[in-house]
Amino acid sequence: MPALHYDKVSEARDNFKALLDAAEHGRPATIRRDNQTAAVVDASRLRYFLARLAPHAEVVSEAGSWWAFIPGVPVSADGATLNDAIDEMIDSLREYAEDWQDHLVGVPNHENNWGLVQLVSLSTDAQLREWLTGARS
Repeated sequence: MPALHYDKVSEARDNFKALLDAAEHGRPATIRRDNQTAAVVDASRLRYFLARLAPHAEVVSEAGSWWAFIPGVPVSADGATLNDAIDEMIDSLREYAEDWQDHLVGVPNHENNWGLVQLVSLSTDAQLREWLTGARS
């Protein structure tokens, strides 16, 4: 089946099932409104892709503590054990994603973190743990 494209929101609304079916099967599906085009994608496919593109977390042990951070992203965590640091990092990522959506989206040194925010928002804690520790899901 070919890609789906609707030039009107009303057309897309009338064919919403077809849009969701296309997304489920990985086919391009778009909706145009004025000068903006939105893509409809399957969340698990998007998450899978973003997990491979997002910057990798670095974890270090120093002076009896564990530290986790993502270079270039203002998020870090520490803990007495590796698990503690990862748990804290998951919480920090969730807080950052909320802050980004609330007020950082248009701030120049944060606006390019869109992909990370999407990854965090589309992931369970277990998926974030796997991503942070390098066990790709």
